[in-house]
Amino acid sequence: MSAFILGLGLSAIAIFIAEMGDKTQLVAMSLATRYRVRTVLLGITAATALVHLGSVFIAEVLGATLPTDWLTLAAGLAFLFFGAWTLRGDEMTDKDEERAASRRIRSGFMTVFVVFLVAELGDKTMLATITVGTQHHWLPVWIGSTVGMVAADAIAIAIGAVLGKKLPERAIRIGAAVLFFVAGVAMLGQGAWMLLA
Repeated sequence: MSAFILGLGLSAIAIFIAEMGDKTQLVAMSLATRYRVRTVLLGITAATALVHLGSVFIAEVLGATLPTDWLTLAAGLAFLFFGAWTLRGDEMTDKDEERAASRRIRSGFMTVFVVFLVAELGDKTMLATITVGTQHHWLPVWIGSTVGMVAADAIAIAIGAVLGKKLPERAIRIGAAVLFFVAGVAMLGQGAWMLLA
């Protein structure tokens, strides 16, 4: 049971951090201005659950074919990469915003689902889910990553609605990047120790 809780907690925290300052948060805020908060949260949850289910499937395939020590080193490098990616920022261009706004489908839920699904494919959070999934069982990673993603987007929507101003994205990005760097260094250390042991 402790392995389940560890996988759940680690994936929720990693994805929560990865989503901070990500372009999909901007998509969520944009969608929340057009649809009810409940509709946006349900659509985001469904899209995230589907994308992250695919992510943990990919992680299971990788985990079965690669040795654990090398996977841990690769995961450490990936987290350092995510830290650098987070520092660089992930902005949504005017063209992306127009494309998201133009994807109107009759159902608000389906619009949110499709827009968010497309925005998530190949995104940093999808890759982070795969990374964590190579280290832990797929079920807690799937649940945790979905919860972490939805929680981060729910907070962004709530804060955006209350403040009505631009969030301090730079501070959020720097904080998230530091956490990724710390996790990356820890995983690299663990992987090196496993190789040398």
